Amino acid sequence: MCNLYSITTNQAAIAALFRVMNRYVGNLPPMPGVFPDYPAPVVRNDQGEREMVVMRWGMPPPPKIGGPPVTNIRNTSSPHWRGWLKPENRCLVPFNSFAEYAPEPNPETKKKDVVWFALNDDRPLTAL
Repeated sequence: MCNLYSITTNQAAIAALFRVMNRYVGNLPPMPGVFPDYPAPVVRNDQGEREMVVMRWGMPPPPKIGGPPVTNIRNTSSPHWRGWLKPENRCLVPFNSFAEYAPEPNPETKKKDVVWFALNDDRPLTAL
């Protein structure tokens, strides 16, 4: 996933699919383009119950490096990531589709096109 996804399903459908007990998202509009550092809904466990909250997409970067949120953690053995990767810090990120860049540039624009993927053409709700 190349740092872009969409969530257009309403919060009632998200709550039903993931058996959410508590919702703290207010009005949840369709979000056709969610990029790193954007607020978006997640489902997480809190004291044994599932809750839906809005969180910023991305992990805090290592303090020595700084910069924007990290969305692709490759070195899971790094001391910085160990604490964040424990089960109590995990969540589900609901989405309907995600995007990747095409492997080759478009001959007309000379830029790589964004290609959207989903479980099927109806773009049903799922999570990562």
